[in-house]
Amino acid sequence: MNPETVTVADKTFKMMISAETISTRIKVLGEQINQDFADQKPVLIGILNGCFLFMADLVKEINIPCEIAFMKVSSYHGGMESKRVITEDYDLKMDVSGRNLIVVEDIVDTGNTMRFISDKLAARNPASVNVAALLYKPDAMEQDLELKYVAFEIENKFVVGYGLDYKGLGRNLNEIYQVVL
Repeated sequence: MNPETVTVADKTFKMMISAETISTRIKVLGEQINQDFADQKPVLIGILNGCFLFMADLVKEINIPCEIAFMKVSSYHGGMESKRVITEDYDLKMDVSGRNLIVVEDIVDTGNTMRFISDKLAARNPASVNVAALLYKPDAMEQDLELKYVAFEIENKFVVGYGLDYKGLGRNLNEIYQVVL
């Protein structure tokens, strides 16, 4: 049994989405990707660090041929809100010209990081760029973006767990928790 509340660093968080619910939604997203890309070989591009659990579980549900790659960008830098300064720590190391890309992201809130990534990838002439997000905060969105695969729409509250961190901690939680203010 998983706790209803957890402490991560100096904050208390309450359970928002259970591990079972996450697993169920990821299965659905995997099925959608299998159907949408049935005759293709997409490249799934994970955005580190937060995507690692979502990406691993999503790939297990994809049964069509696919390739995996990673990028690392950040706008939170350990805090509870986006600093709106995007840093790129690790660029994509493969040629994606003419390929169908699926960007796998833990959370899309303002959309500024995803806009940066989408524009960067679009400049490499892929066949398509789609986004798979574990979490989406529509009330925080500042960009005009299409998110094709969204596991959960959530309120504009700070969350931790299942790959998402606070001050570098909490990524290993199996559930998603929201901050208690």
